[in-house]
Amino acid sequence: MELVEKINRLRKERNAVILAHNYQIPEVQDIADYVGDSLGLSIQASKTPADVIVFCGVYFMAETAKILSPGKTVLIPDANAGCPMADMITAEELRKLKREHPRAKVLCYVNTTAEVKAECDVCCTSGNAERIVREAFRSDDEIIFAPDQYLARNISTRVGRDFIFWKGYCPTHVKILPEDIARKRVLYPEAEVMVHPECTPAVTELADKVVSTEGMMRYARETKTREFIIGTEIGILHRLKKENPDKSFYPVSERAACPNMKLTTLEKVLWALEEMQYEVTVPPDIISKAKSSLQIMLDH
Repeated sequence: MELVEKINRLRKERNAVILAHNYQIPEVQDIADYVGDSLGLSIQASKTPADVIVFCGVYFMAETAKILSPGKTVLIPDANAGCPMADMITAEELRKLKREHPRAKVLCYVNTTAEVKAECDVCCTSGNAERIVREAFRSDDEIIFAPDQYLARNISTRVGRDFIFWKGYCPTHVKILPEDIARKRVLYPEAEVMVHPECTPAVTELADKVVSTEGMMRYARETKTREFIIGTEIGILHRLKKENPDKSFYPVSERAACPNMKLTTLEKVLWALEEMQYEVTVPPDIISKAKSSLQIMLDH
């Protein structure tokens, strides 16, 4: 395919690494050097000798890559690919919340802007949030957990402690409903149900497994179960099927499609490499503060 050949030629010429989030369209995943979750991709890119990172995802993910690789040029193929959840809290709103709870420490989901990360004490992912709460905070610490209220409630239940929640949520994951699971269980009675912890409590309570995207990949690979009902953004089904061709995967709901994740196309990846657009920059002081909150997580 001529488009792929052009991308491969420019990737080599620019000394670029192409990253694709699990929710990207199949053809973008297939041309990427690495496919995974946002933080894992940023860490992977920081370890490569690449001069350029092309991040096929949403904007906060590209910012995280820049924070961990400040000396590299980070490009996002579509500058309009944002994350509604990340946009639900601003740095000023978080500062206000901190003033209201002066004794509290702040745990931020990695799905936040660089400016918000700079206001946090510690970052977490959906996969490590429970461990970070247990290891990085004292039992008597008051914790602000932002911005995803459903992830926060999920972890609150697991660790048996209260958090100060923000009101954020993922618009894609809240489209997954309990009746979707009930319907798919009738169709596929032998299948295990895996859902993302960004889903509502009514959904997570019905699941066999509540795990992050990488947790889903790992469990599907290691278990003897042959059929799965998947409750997260539908883009992950491509990778699940590709890496486990002998197993079957069914989306719990076709409505669980993130329009922002679908903005990136092969043409836009090519244009990003041709024009070196759209560069993602983060002010040095924000990089320094945000990196500190990420580093505490990485050290645990």
